Amino acid sequence: MTDPGELRLAHGRLAALTWGEEGAPTWLALHGWLDNAASFSRLAPRLVARLGIRVVALDFAGHGHSAHSPGDYALWDYCHDVLDAAESLGLERLTLLAHSMGAGVACLTAAALPERLSRLVLIDGLGAVTTEAERAPGQLRRGLLAHRRASSPAPHYPDSKTAVAARVAGGATPIDADTAAPLVERNLLVLEGGRVGLRTDGRLVRPSPVRFCPEQVLACLGTIRCPTLLVEGETGILGDSERACAARSALPELVRRVLPGGHHLHLEADAVAEVAATVAAWSDDTGHSAEE
Repeated sequence: MTDPGELRLAHGRLAALTWGEEGAPTWLALHGWLDNAASFSRLAPRLVARLGIRVVALDFAGHGHSAHSPGDYALWDYCHDVLDAAESLGLERLTLLAHSMGAGVACLTAAALPERLSRLVLIDGLGAVTTEAERAPGQLRRGLLAHRRASSPAPHYPDSKTAVAARVAGGATPIDADTAAPLVERNLLVLEGGRVGLRTDGRLVRPSPVRFCPEQVLACLGTIRCPTLLVEGETGILGDSERACAARSALPELVRRVLPGGHHLHLEADAVAEVAATVAAWSDDTGHSAEE
């Protein structure tokens, strides 16, 4: 696989990895919660080779090599990361390649600014995590109390192998060591004595004081008009739950493909080739060389 290049965007606030030629049509790639740009390290080179595009994968604020935010990490705040990166890259029209939380950010951006979106490629994510209206006071309480507590020190480990094992054992979704390794490696900081720590802002694990309610997310999805591909893992997080079915039904231009693999199927060694082939075939059908 081609080694990626490193970029600094948004006046140095955001870090990114890039694959492909600078003048090629650019896709912005958006990772999931507590992941980073290396989430696309196995998929992006395949798409570049097949489609002749450039993939720029962001580290969201507080993740990977990007700066930590002085404020909160509300889902909609990441839309500014997308828009700031697009401005840095001179992109008016966007194709967003997005996984999990990144898919939620992509959906919000597409709903709010439909004139900026050319296409969406969503990987095992659609819409956003929600809180029903009647549960909003409890959500607010948890968020306020958590934000007033001092942050715990960032975990550190004797070596990267131990850090990978910790990610496997404590991840929010199942992941194996081979799949987790690129994510963990990009997130490590070498400490005194050779130990390693995590770059991730510890505040990211605090509960959100406010979330969208289900009706708001469905309304946002219903306004998206650009061609949209949803690639789900057979053992991913969406499946046939009531919320997932409602979300898929709300998006009028959705094409759904369910492939072997889990939540990180685009990074799984046994699944990524089929993900790439599926995305490339759909992109060919929708005209990947269109102006970005």
